[in-house]
Amino acid sequence: MRSRAPAHLAALFLSTMLATALLAVGGGAAQARTPSPSPSPPLPSSVDGGAWSSGHLQGTAVDRRGGHMYFSFTDLLVKTDLSGRPIGSVTGFTGHLGDLDFNTADGRVYGSLEYKAAEAFYVAIFDGARITRMNMDARTTDVVSTVHLREVVRDYTADMNGDGVFDGNTGDTPDHRYGCSGIDGIAFGPDLNRRGGGRLTVAYGVYSNTARTDNDHQVLLQYDVRDWRRYERPLVEGAHHTSGPASPDGKFFAYTGNTTYGVQNLEYDRHSGNWLMAVYKGRKTAFPTYSLYVVDGSKPARRGEVKGQPRPESGRILSLLPRGLHHEPSGVYGYESGGQYGLVSLDDGRYYVAEAGTVDSGGTTLQTGRAVLHRWTGAVPNPFTVLGRP
Repeated sequence: MRSRAPAHLAALFLSTMLATALLAVGGGAAQARTPSPSPSPPLPSSVDGGAWSSGHLQGTAVDRRGGHMYFSFTDLLVKTDLSGRPIGSVTGFTGHLGDLDFNTADGRVYGSLEYKAAEAFYVAIFDGARITRMNMDARTTDVVSTVHLREVVRDYTADMNGDGVFDGNTGDTPDHRYGCSGIDGIAFGPDLNRRGGGRLTVAYGVYSNTARTDNDHQVLLQYDVRDWRRYERPLVEGAHHTSGPASPDGKFFAYTGNTTYGVQNLEYDRHSGNWLMAVYKGRKTAFPTYSLYVVDGSKPARRGEVKGQPRPESGRILSLLPRGLHHEPSGVYGYESGGQYGLVSLDDGRYYVAEAGTVDSGGTTLQTGRAVLHRWTGAVPNPFTVLGRP
C-alpha cells in the first residue's frame, strides 16, 4: 500500500491540472456543450408581403429567431424573409385560411382554416422549415397538417329554432349558436382559467345580424396542443377528416356587441398581459361598434351570464380592459384602429399592424399586404402609433 501512494498522488495532481486547464480555456465541459443561442435578427420598420392573385390579407405571423414573416392571403400562405423577399408559398386551399400565429414551442405556424359548405373547421399547422419554394401544394407536399375542431361544428350547425333544418352559410337566420359563422382569430397565450400552462386560443367568426340578441359576445376556445400530433392529419380537399379533440379545454365569452364576422385577428401581448381582438365593425345601434377590443389579462374569467341567449345560460366571462373609449349605455370599452388584416405583438410594446390593398397588374387585380411596425400608446381613439416606414 505504501509503495503505491506516490503514484496515486501523481495521478491525482495530473487530473487536477487538466481540469484547471479546461476551465481556463473553455469554461469546463458542461459549458462547452451549451452553445449560446444565436441572436434574433433586427426587426425592420415594415415587411412587404408582396402582391398575389388571391384573396385579401387575413393574418400575419413572425418567426423572430428564424427571421421569417408569414402572410395569409385567404387561399395562399406566403413566407418571406424580413426584407420582404419571398422564400416560399403554399397553395391549393379551397377553404378560407384566416389569422396566423407562430408557436415558439414547436417552431410551427398555426392558422384557422374553414370549409363552411362541408361544415368542417380546422387548425392548419404549417412546418415553416419545409416551405422552401414557391407554389407548394398543400395537398401533395408534406408542409401542412390539420386538426378538426368539433366544438365549432356543433355551434355552427346548431338548429336554434328547432325546425329540423339547418339553414347553412347565412347570417339571416336564427340558426348558428351565438351567431357562429366559423373561426378566424388565433393566438397562443396563457390559460384563461388560470390553471397554468400555455394554450392555443381560437376565436369564432360571428355573423352580422341586428335582429338577434344572442350574438353579442366574442367566443374564444382554448386548447392544450402539446399532444395534438396524435390528431394531425394531411389536408385532403373533398374528404374532410374529423380527427381532433372532443371538446376544448376552455370556452370563454367577451361581451362587445355584435361584430361583422367576429374576431378577425386575435393576439396575446406578454408585455401587458392583455388580449387584443381586432374586428370588422358591427351594425347594432345599441353598441359602440369599435374596431379593437382588449381583454383585461389581469382579471381571471368569472362565471356569469351569457347575455341574450334563448334560455338562461352561464359561462366563463372575460372582462374588457377599462381603458380607451367607453360606451356608457352598454358598458363596452374599446378603440378605433387597424389590425383586422394582421396583428403581431413583439411583447415589448411594439406591434406589427398589417395593411391590405390591391394593385393592378395588366388588368388583373392583385392583393397586397404589408406589416408595419407600431408602438402601443393607449391613446384614443387609436392606441397605435407608426414607428417608421421606408
